[in-house]
Amino acid sequence: MGAGKMGSFFIDLLSFDHEVAVFEKDARRLRFTYNCQRFTMLDEIQAFKPELVINAVTVKYTIPAFEEVMPYLPDDCILSDISSVKTGLKDFYMSTGRRYVSTHPMFGPTFANLNQLSEENAIIISEGDYMGRIFFRDLYSRLGLNIYEYTFEEHDKTVAYSLSIPFVSTFVFAAVMKHQDAPGTTFKRHMQIARGVLSEDDYLLQEILFNPYTSDQVARIRTELKTLLDIIDRHDAKGMKDYLERIRANVK
Repeated sequence: MGAGKMGSFFIDLLSFDHEVAVFEKDARRLRFTYNCQRFTMLDEIQAFKPELVINAVTVKYTIPAFEEVMPYLPDDCILSDISSVKTGLKDFYMSTGRRYVSTHPMFGPTFANLNQLSEENAIIISEGDYMGRIFFRDLYSRLGLNIYEYTFEEHDKTVAYSLSIPFVSTFVFAAVMKHQDAPGTTFKRHMQIARGVLSEDDYLLQEILFNPYTSDQVARIRTELKTLLDIIDRHDAKGMKDYLERIRANVK
């Protein structure tokens, strides 16, 4: 479901070993999908009788898309999502009474080299259908991804740390930056990251930051900024040296 960047990636990935179809309401987005059946009408899904549905629509519409398509699915069809925001999904899945599997490939087309993913990670939610989890574990293993298994709650805590901290840091950089005629290498790299992050869907960024575990992570940034600003204001050379030694240890 969905022929965006990640949807198209999964189509390409699966189409050589499985019979794959893509459902996309905007027919123009189907122009660059190959080796699959292309559907724009829900009754076409019913005729296809899928065994697994991968929901790759924009995170804002994940649950509405499921609700729309479910009447056209076989009773034993496994529901799955690849959403980076799992808010409300556990309760939704439980309410359907259907088999489900939830995963989070923690890479995106913005920065990742989709042909070389050995340094990228994926999360498989430990709750849900056993065979669905086996399917995605095998798929992600063949990509060379590092695989972690978390509950829905553990996933949300991990995302709050791994996404909210770099996202908020990027927002702060973008908020205070000025365009420079001769930017340094570090500035240009930060600028590239900022443009990539800010090209993401607004709703996705909002939901990641509204994660109930995000606030504590952002508060840590505020605390560290206060500490650093105090060192700078006092021109505390020893304090700066100690601070740098401490944070270097964190990135070894």
